[in-house]
Amino acid sequence: MNKHYYKTPLGVRKEPLLAASRASSKTSRELVADHERDAYFFRALEAGGIRLNERQIEAVRHQDGPLLTLAGAGSGKTSVLVSRTAYLLAVRGVKPEQVLLVTFSKKAADEMQSRIGRMPTIGPEAARRVEARTFHSFCLLLLRRNGYRQEVLGDDARKLFLFKKLLRERGAEEKYEPETLAALLSSYKMNMTNIDDLPERTHEDALVKSVFRRYEEWKEEQGLIDYDDMLVLACRLLKDDPALLASLQRRYRYIMADEFQDTNLIQYELITMLAAEHRNFMAVGDDDQTIYSFNGARNEYILNFERQYPDARTIVLDVNYRSGGGIIALGNAIIRLNRRRKDKTLLAAKTAGPLPLFARPKSADEEADMIADEIWRQHKEKGRKFGDFAVLYRCASGSRALFDRLVLRQVPFIDYGSRDSFYEYSVIKPVIAHLRLAADRRSFDAMNDMLQTLYVGREQAMRYIKEQESMKAKKYPLIHLTRWPQLKAYHQEKIKERIKLIRSLEPMKPKDAIRLLRGSFYDQYLDMGKTLESQTEHKESLKEMLDELETAASRFRSIVEFLAFVDDIAERHRRMKETVKQGNGGDAVRLMTIHKAKGLEFPVVFLTGASEGMLPHSSALTAAKLKDRSIHQEAPDALEEERRLAYVAVTRAQEELYVSSPAYYHGKAADVSSFITAAYTGMNR
Repeated sequence: MNKHYYKTPLGVRKEPLLAASRASSKTSRELVADHERDAYFFRALEAGGIRLNERQIEAVRHQDGPLLTLAGAGSGKTSVLVSRTAYLLAVRGVKPEQVLLVTFSKKAADEMQSRIGRMPTIGPEAARRVEARTFHSFCLLLLRRNGYRQEVLGDDARKLFLFKKLLRERGAEEKYEPETLAALLSSYKMNMTNIDDLPERTHEDALVKSVFRRYEEWKEEQGLIDYDDMLVLACRLLKDDPALLASLQRRYRYIMADEFQDTNLIQYELITMLAAEHRNFMAVGDDDQTIYSFNGARNEYILNFERQYPDARTIVLDVNYRSGGGIIALGNAIIRLNRRRKDKTLLAAKTAGPLPLFARPKSADEEADMIADEIWRQHKEKGRKFGDFAVLYRCASGSRALFDRLVLRQVPFIDYGSRDSFYEYSVIKPVIAHLRLAADRRSFDAMNDMLQTLYVGREQAMRYIKEQESMKAKKYPLIHLTRWPQLKAYHQEKIKERIKLIRSLEPMKPKDAIRLLRGSFYDQYLDMGKTLESQTEHKESLKEMLDELETAASRFRSIVEFLAFVDDIAERHRRMKETVKQGNGGDAVRLMTIHKAKGLEFPVVFLTGASEGMLPHSSALTAAKLKDRSIHQEAPDALEEERRLAYVAVTRAQEELYVSSPAYYHGKAADVSSFITAAYTGMNR
């Protein structure tokens, strides 16, 4: 075992958690007797390698009426869904086209349809007649069958280009990110908010509303719909055409919804409308894994299922087939302290396996060294593939230190957060550009990257600089903007001040230079979009990423030295991406946020940044204080979702789990995550 890791978190004076209780080993082989009328179906499943446990059998056999299936992490929910579909067809005599199965990804829908086709007595032809689709695919099919012929705007780049153009026309190109506006519009639509009903209390409100309206008009002119429109138009169609709705209600006798905890308002409206006639609705999900509230997901649809359907039956799939008992025990201990949840405790199908291990590194950089060392040790000594490892973190900024270490150590990895290195993120690039100009006053690329912070149109400004430079070269080409007739005198003076600031950076240490830039203007510049950011509930703080940039820069004595490192990282990352693309992608460490990891599993998982302020995130801790509630009392929703994130992260591990809690977070002392310590003490701090 790595000498840096221990069996309990630092500061916990208790024995390691015991392994989760073992589940009964009985399966359908023992639980379904040969004389039962449906025994032939379960014998055929067993012959195909599928042996269901008692709760799974109950869900598969469920006949009519609403059913809530609480599927704990790693509990085999997909096997239950496809087995129940096959049971309806083979045993109950339901026609394939009478079954609707909706999920959230095309991959999941395709996998289910393929597995249904391999079920006993079913076959591919019958499976194809089962309506197994994503919400979007189902809604698009419905629209096509009812005369909607618009093309689908599936190109995000084209959509974002239009938003950027609309912002430029309104002089707000530098104020808002197109991605932020697109996400905000999507949030409104998924919550069934009409654009015409949006407020216009401020100039910013009116500006954003005008962009949204023009975007909708443009789509109509071009004969286009986007992915959100598929759901909005389908919902509107069903509400406006009772005869159509009634025909679909009659057709789909049995409806099953996968990942029900991820359902947003408009999806919930659609599915409950369709199920209203027969009420044979099976919702499958886990309220403990509701981590997408920023996308409109609402766990109250699970929590209040019996209120919507008073005659509903609830079945808990509580046997975890993924992880060892020690990992499951930690997951149970973390999540049990949430108040707003359905009561359930996972059991272990496997033997205990290795216990989770904990570390208390001084910083994110030391944490990254420890993880890189452990990956190399296991690769060399135990023969593990790089693809066996996943590193999870709460926010994208949490990947910076590890990203740097893996690049320098030439460990292949795939970063699921961004195609670029940390230093090429949109919030980081302008700061790096200022440092480049301090080192090289004639770097036109750097000028281009920082112009947005001067509140000038980038393309026009660069064109003017280059035109003037071709007529009369300057030591500092940026100074041409101080004579640009398009700008007012006070704006020209602001540019002179910025040039003076850039000149002052050259002798500084890079960390001090970054702090000066932030204090002088950059943090305030980012605050211009603060209200809009909070409306979209953007989880990853921009200032947090800048704090991480300061941490990275603190290891270097000069700006030139730091920039050389940044360029080296970028070049190594490009080469590594090319290597992975050429065939090594299957054997690479996975780096991703916890949000992206949901639904996945890995032999070895490193959960990084398990410290107060990171997980739980500082925004959730602040929200708890604003609600004037102590963490000892009922936890606010934001804090409960953070705990669900910790639970999801822990339950991704199949064999080994490493949890590290840096003692310092962006230079400030940070306690071990209360989620981790509370798992051992049973109390929240």
